[in-house]
Amino acid sequence: MKTITWADFEKVAMHVGTIIKVEDFPEAKKPAYKVWVDFGEEIGTKKTSAQVTFHYTKHDLLGKQILGVINFEPKQIANFTSEFLLTGFADTDGNIIISTVEKPTPNGSKLI
Repeated sequence: MKTITWADFEKVAMHVGTIIKVEDFPEAKKPAYKVWVDFGEEIGTKKTSAQVTFHYTKHDLLGKQILGVINFEPKQIANFTSEFLLTGFADTDGNIIISTVEKPTPNGSKLI
């Protein structure tokens, strides 16, 4: 594993946000949802594509607080622009489990 410096880590803007909207994304190559997240007043709402359809329904995701990396360059996925990375971990079969916070946290809070 390659190590990084503290300065490298400080460049990653990982913030808490609340999922406020979820839509199907039939144009994606792999099963995915379009997800909109409220990252608080300073950052605002950002959208992303998330391959989390195995463990989550659209209804399950609404209101869930997640961890997102918000300072990646936008990425075009089919006809949709992804503005942040929704973080998660693969289960034993490779299906993604979303990274969340244990207790309610103000939207926009930065991982420290």
